[in-house]
Amino acid sequence: MVHHAARAALALATLALASCMGGSAEEGQAALDSGARIGAPTQLVRCADWSEADVRERYGTIEALREFAGGPTGSPGGRGATLEDDEAYELFERWCRNSYARGFRLYKLYTRAAAFSGG
Repeated sequence: MVHHAARAALALATLALASCMGGSAEEGQAALDSGARIGAPTQLVRCADWSEADVRERYGTIEALREFAGGPTGSPGGRGATLEDDEAYELFERWCRNSYARGFRLYKLYTRAAAFSGG
């Protein structure tokens, strides 16, 4: 029950943020409806969230992580390393099936794997 209340509060916060950032509430809701990510902000999504999500939500989360990780770096014109979507999906499937990994942050798994992938 607490988990569902937290998701509802998160949805309301996302809608409010969308309107504060110049977007409309409808755009914020569209992002939630399309499975843009399992939870917001992206840095807080854990393996436990991944395990409870459906495929659409999972690929939406991977997209959000790619945008986050592939953003500008400190060097001029530099971009962060990213993974192919299917690579990221397999990475999370491997790690998140382990009960000890429930609290692992997906962005940490993603960015560390991407750094070694050469992508």
